[in-house]
Amino acid sequence: MKAQRVQTTGIGMVLILVWLLTGFTPVMAMNDSGEQITVSGVVRDKLNKRKLEYVNISVPGSNVGTVTNADGEFTLVIKTSLRPQAVEVSHVGYVNDRLKLNGADILNQEIWLTPYVNLLGEVTVHGQNPLLIVQEAIRKVSLNYSTSSNLLNGFYREIAQKGRRYINISEAIVDVYKTGYGEPLTKDRVQIDKGRRLLSSKQSDTLAVKLLGGPTMFVYLDVVKNPDFLLDPQALSDYHFIMEEPTSIDNRAQFVIRFEPRVIQPYALCYGKLYIDKERLSFTRAEFSLSLDDKNKATQAILKRKPFGLRFKPLEVSYLVTYKTLNGVTYLNYVRNNIRFKCDWKRKLFSTTYTVLSEMVVTDRQESPVDPISFKASFKPSQVFSDRVDDFGNEDFWKGYNIIEPTESLENAVAKLKKQQK
Repeated sequence: MKAQRVQTTGIGMVLILVWLLTGFTPVMAMNDSGEQITVSGVVRDKLNKRKLEYVNISVPGSNVGTVTNADGEFTLVIKTSLRPQAVEVSHVGYVNDRLKLNGADILNQEIWLTPYVNLLGEVTVHGQNPLLIVQEAIRKVSLNYSTSSNLLNGFYREIAQKGRRYINISEAIVDVYKTGYGEPLTKDRVQIDKGRRLLSSKQSDTLAVKLLGGPTMFVYLDVVKNPDFLLDPQALSDYHFIMEEPTSIDNRAQFVIRFEPRVIQPYALCYGKLYIDKERLSFTRAEFSLSLDDKNKATQAILKRKPFGLRFKPLEVSYLVTYKTLNGVTYLNYVRNNIRFKCDWKRKLFSTTYTVLSEMVVTDRQESPVDPISFKASFKPSQVFSDRVDDFGNEDFWKGYNIIEPTESLENAVAKLKKQQK
């Protein structure tokens, strides 16, 4: 059974190394955004002025939201039909903040979050058994998470870098059909609504890096619904669980439980942290990485194919999965996957470092009853996302959609890649 679990974890995040890409199948759709207001700005730590990445930005009482980018910046488009009164800003370890709305655009707003320092005196963790807390949180999944089908609307981005230079930028608006928690993953599917890509045309890029499955990672990296990936009750004995200092998420006290491998298996295990709501005992956040203690095991977990004679060395395989609670029910909110590795050819002195980053955030959600996504229309785990989309020329491509704002480095990369293609 455990050997089978390793194959499951590889779905949607294994790499293919092949020669340069050829051909594409564009997928496009129109959007009628209607009347809307736009809120944009940057989120910082109030004490040290540091810009905060992956901060949740949402409209209270609704399913509309996004996250800040690596520069702490965000843009949120809100339909006026929602009659929004405020935008809520929340981040792990900080007190929530709200930005009041007056029906008009609010642009370039600076938002300062205060670290939640009072929590340490409010939560007693001494004597708590972290393994028992994890087991109880697993047992309560059917009580804490949605048991009905949902249609998630999201934004997906995938980038590849050779050293510091971007060689592939792809992104899309997607729909994700998720059945209730406790039901199998077989009917959970992803469909691309609208997408685009930009590829390097430099002759020196003799190697292309492809990520299998693309946005289907949002299905398979849902560690609460897909316990085979991380929270298989039968595999918890593979790990040692350690209680750490508590923190806060959405102004709620959180247990922070660190885990690390305690046994040796024929496949790579993980290490990381689980965040569990103290009162509800629901998983709210998971930060974890594939163990690189045995490079061969790690390579088997992520590498699908490579050219003959190419040497592959993994440097980092990390994941971030977050959940958000609305009206007493917890839903998947954000997933991030980062893979770094080195490649070199035999008889060559120097190696090249590559990075593949993929991330997806839920920007809206429709409650049951919703129509499922058919298998024919769905994006398959065996497909490559950058092969399925095209067109990076339209500056208003995402007008009316909620996305993750590009960082300054990504904007510069887009400008450079566009010049290469002229």
